[in-house]
Amino acid sequence: MKLDHHQSRRRFIQRATQCAAATIALPNLLTRSKAADQLVVGQNEHRYEVLHNWAKLPDKYTWQTTHNVAVDREGLLYVIHEGREEMKDHPSIFVFDQTGKFVRAFGNQFQGGGHGLEVITEGREQFLYVTGYQQLKNFAKLTLKGEVIWERRAPMASGLYPEGEAAQPKRVWGRDRFMPTNYAFRPDGGFYLADGYGAFRIHQYDKHGNWLSAFGAVGRGPGEFNTPHGICLDARPGRESMLAVADRANARLQWFTLDGKHRKTLDGFILPANLDTYKDLMLVPDLSARITLLDGKDNVVAHLGEDPAWRAEVVKDGNKLRSQPDRWVAGKFLHPHDACFDAEGNIIVAEWVHTGRVTKLRKLS
Repeated sequence: MKLDHHQSRRRFIQRATQCAAATIALPNLLTRSKAADQLVVGQNEHRYEVLHNWAKLPDKYTWQTTHNVAVDREGLLYVIHEGREEMKDHPSIFVFDQTGKFVRAFGNQFQGGGHGLEVITEGREQFLYVTGYQQLKNFAKLTLKGEVIWERRAPMASGLYPEGEAAQPKRVWGRDRFMPTNYAFRPDGGFYLADGYGAFRIHQYDKHGNWLSAFGAVGRGPGEFNTPHGICLDARPGRESMLAVADRANARLQWFTLDGKHRKTLDGFILPANLDTYKDLMLVPDLSARITLLDGKDNVVAHLGEDPAWRAEVVKDGNKLRSQPDRWVAGKFLHPHDACFDAEGNIIVAEWVHTGRVTKLRKLS
């Protein structure tokens, strides 16, 4: 994860602090149940037991800034971290079972730039789709064991990128660069790819990974973006299927038809980083210290971990708290970068913190 190009740490802190003061939060209850050491967040039908550091790595591996999470149909959890470019023999992707026990690791090639990943079923098979930013500037389709099906780089046919951006990618940032962040998948097998750190566009591809078109522009108006970091297909019951976009630095969500026409904007967020859905709920991990749940009409029904005073502490002094785990508070989040539901409605959260952290929110109600 990297803050928006040319956006200083100071601007990030000011933005989060201003939004914290302006946001009217729903009550967030942080309680201890009668069961020993059971920490609970949420209220009413949205109550969850907090299990920090739920996924355990073997001693031979280390967490290196966790980024994204996804669950396959067998319940296995896939976690990608950015990793360190110089540690080329260290995997970037880890797999865990439903108890948090380590299963396998792979993806050394994503070290230093691992970012997004999604598990998708195609026919009878499942595949892992991965994005890389920083020096990688790529996206790839893998088997669930890590074998590469295909790999792509900047779509030069779009006319958005300079010569060499695909053939010789470099760690260069800008609105004319390719820095893909996340995927969403169409009913016809094609997919959308968010260039969330580069050109601020949404690209459309067919099911074979061939580029078709792009939409969006840089800005603050409807259909424009300032870091379209996370995307998902919003096909919740009783709604028209649309593409939802976490327009992070604009502090909002936007919805589009499947051919890219703007339909709706929802404000009131801080730094929304990604999206997932389960039944009629939408899950919005917010990089500034909370998890938001929306109902089927896009009303906020819970801010999990909401605490403006804690948020101010999190972003103070250039986010130093992200590298000081001894100061973290149980039941509070620092920088939720991604989160997803599992088949039972539990929530898995990956945070943009120096030592990495994966938290399971076990649904109680």
